[in-house]
Amino acid sequence: MPPERREVIMDAYSEGTFVDVVDEGPSACHVHRDGECSAFQRLRDAGLRPTRQRLLLADLLFGQGHRHVTAEMLFAESAEANIQLSLATVYNTLNQFTQAGLLRRIGPDGSRSFFDTNTTVHPHFYLHGEDVLIDVPETLVLAQMPEPLPGHEISRLDIIIHVRRKSADT
Repeated sequence: MPPERREVIMDAYSEGTFVDVVDEGPSACHVHRDGECSAFQRLRDAGLRPTRQRLLLADLLFGQGHRHVTAEMLFAESAEANIQLSLATVYNTLNQFTQAGLLRRIGPDGSRSFFDTNTTVHPHFYLHGEDVLIDVPETLVLAQMPEPLPGHEISRLDIIIHVRRKSADT
């Protein structure tokens, strides 16, 4: 979407009015019949104030289906879309979205976090050497969950299957 078109949309958000935008690619704002943008409503439903930065990043994040991104990946996407934000703003927004339940943070190797737009419980493959996180396409069935420690409850389940490409000689 051209930067000037994005500006018109964002001005409409800030003024409390909404524009009807046809699909112009993955960063387009899709307006529902009730007059509210899906990114706008998603933020409001999560209890977040729909600021300009949050709306722009939500549109990039959620406008392309389920995905796994790092802050650096989203920062690069925003720069490519002519959205001027600092890397710190991207990190802060991803953390706010995670706290609000819009994203899940997954740290497959302890050095970097991915943010998953699919917040349901599901397993992942982490491709070592490629720094890629993908959903396991099959349903994974656990025969039995372990009992939590006394006085504790299970709050979340993360299953990350670490894989690497086979070497040529195997």
